[in-house]
Amino acid sequence: MRTPDGDSTRPTSDRVREAFFSSLAAWNGTSDQPADTQLEGQSVLDLFAGSGAVGLEAASRGAARVVAVEKNPRTAALIRTNARTCGLADRLTAVAAGAERYLAGGLQADPFDVIWFDPPYATGADQLDALIAEAVGAFLAPDGLIAVERSARGRAPVMPEGLDSWTNRYGETVVHLAQPTREHS
Repeated sequence: MRTPDGDSTRPTSDRVREAFFSSLAAWNGTSDQPADTQLEGQSVLDLFAGSGAVGLEAASRGAARVVAVEKNPRTAALIRTNARTCGLADRLTAVAAGAERYLAGGLQADPFDVIWFDPPYATGADQLDALIAEAVGAFLAPDGLIAVERSARGRAPVMPEGLDSWTNRYGETVVHLAQPTREHS
């Protein structure tokens, strides 16, 4: 897989990505299945996609639909090239837009089962909280999962009401996860 030149992106480390997908398979109840079927039939939104590694990994694990949103048009084109090279172009669409514009545009009719946020660490906490609220309100499936990668040194994002949340720490990286609260009968 080719990656963008320079330091304009901060790719999710292999360790964090592998741990996230393992926890996603456990959450999904598919950890005993082959990796390439663990997300079968699901949809994934990869916001602040950067190199597209998370979206490509989701597609390689069987996700039926992956939308990778990357602000830089050249980097979005590179994601498309990588998807074609990996034989995943039928499952992954790279959109050249900022996450803010994508979410505000309401471009998606069908909700996503998983939403992955990996904004630059310099993104303001209040701005990120607003984006998370917008994504959850308009894009997250009723039984979906949202994941937000952040530095362990920063403030945890504030998840909207109605979500159960937890955190997985991987050294200096933290993945904040949340899902709609399930009613107990």
